[in-house]
This record gives sequence, C-alpha cells and structure tokens, in this order.
Amino acid sequence: MTAISIILSTYNRPDALERVLSSLEGQRCRDFEVVVADDGSTEATRALVETFQQRNTLVLKHAWHEDKGFRAAAIRNKAVVASSGEYLVFLDGDCMAFPDFVERSLQLREAGYFVAGNRVLLDESITQQTLNHKLPLHRWGFMKWLAARLRGQVNRLLPFVRLPLGFLRKWTPRKWQGVKTCNLGVWKRDFVEVNGFDETYQGWGYEDSDLVIRLLNLGVVRKEGRFAVPVLHLWHPLNESAETTENWKRLEKVLRSSTTRAEHGLNNHL
Repeated sequence: MTAISIILSTYNRPDALERVLSSLEGQRCRDFEVVVADDGSTEATRALVETFQQRNTLVLKHAWHEDKGFRAAAIRNKAVVASSGEYLVFLDGDCMAFPDFVERSLQLREAGYFVAGNRVLLDESITQQTLNHKLPLHRWGFMKWLAARLRGQVNRLLPFVRLPLGFLRKWTPRKWQGVKTCNLGVWKRDFVEVNGFDETYQGWGYEDSDLVIRLLNLGVVRKEGRFAVPVLHLWHPLNESAETTENWKRLEKVLRSSTTRAEHGLNNHL
C-alpha cells in the first residue's frame, strides 16, 4: 500500500494533463501513485497516459468510462476503487503541483480531518504559453511569479508563501464553502464511510460540496491547506451545464439533512 493516491480528473485535455503529470514526476517525496480519472476522453488521453507509464517515473493507473456527458462523480469513484493508497488527494487534470506538494500533503493529513487546498488561477495567455512550450511552472521561483503577477497573468501571490499556521489551520472546522476537489485531501476510510461521491450529480456543479457536507455530518472536519499545498490552475472557460441548477437544488436538500452516505456512490463500483 502506498501512502497517497492522487486521483486526477481529466476530460479531453491531454496537453494540460501532460503538464500536470510532468509536475508530479518532479515530486520530492515518491510515496504516492496517480490514478487518472478519465471521464470518457478519446484515444489521445490514453496514449499520453501510456507514454508516461512507459517512462516508469510514476506509479500511474488509468480509470476510464464511456463518454455520456459530465460524470465526474462516477469516474472519481471508479478511480478510488482502483487506488491502493490509504489517503486520497483529489486534483484536476489542469492543476499543476509544486515539488513539495506530496511531501506537505503527508505532513498535513490527520485523523478526523479533510484538507482543503487552494489554487492560483492562471490567465489565458500564460496558460497557452505553458501548453505550447511546456513551461515547467512548478519549478519557477518567486521572482518569476512576481513578474507574472505584475503582468496580470496570475490572480495572487500569497499562496506561493509557505507558513506553518498551526492552530489556524483548524479555525473554521465546519465551513464547507470554497472546498473544491481540484485540491482536496481525505482519508480513504472516511471517503468509503460516506460512500464516495454521489453519482446522481451529473453535469457540472456541486458534487464536491455534497461530498464535503456529508463528511462534516460524519464528524470529519476541515483543515486548511493554505500556505502549504497550493496548485497552479491552468485557464479554461467557465463551466456550467443544464444540470447545474438541479444540482444546486439537490445540494440544498443535503444541507438541511444529517445524511452521511450517498445512495448511489462508491458501492456502484465494488
């Protein structure tokens, strides 16, 4: 069993996935595996994953299902079933990780807590440069990021700072707002206890909030990953779908309840 399984969501964006996998190749701590949670991408993504598998720089698995629309909840559950780690870190396939990401994720994990990481948003121009020229943004120093901020290519600089924070990491234990599965750490046993993601959420929106609220109902509370495990979020157009409004109505019901387990979740893949 490995310490951490990184569940990496993707859909038909192999150029961004290549940059993310390259950043994971550069991790200082090697006690992790990557499971690509592929929501029905074409052969280009499969070929990219196979290229990285042949390089033997990562322990890398590929979970895939047929493209039937946005089904991130289902493919993440399937990827978790394929994983071997005792601790899960959910990332998106357009979020590059700094070399200390896994190391600090191991330091932050604690029984009874999930870790809410944060992100730096990159604009369209620096994203295109990164994809076109395979820029190793995860290895950039602070002065390069300062220059990028002055050009308006990133939205903030504070996440690049590393601070211990101590008890402040537990300052808002029951806050679910702002927690996103583009950067979320959770013990696998807790994820299994709540039956994973609720697969009735289809189309874009709120399946991550639903998971977090059910974890809180279980008694697993929030720990901040700020100033420790930021990621670099490559630009993409805003996502919304016809199901977004319906997903919000579903989430409102969960907020008013004490439910912990998804009715249609991880059990669908066991």
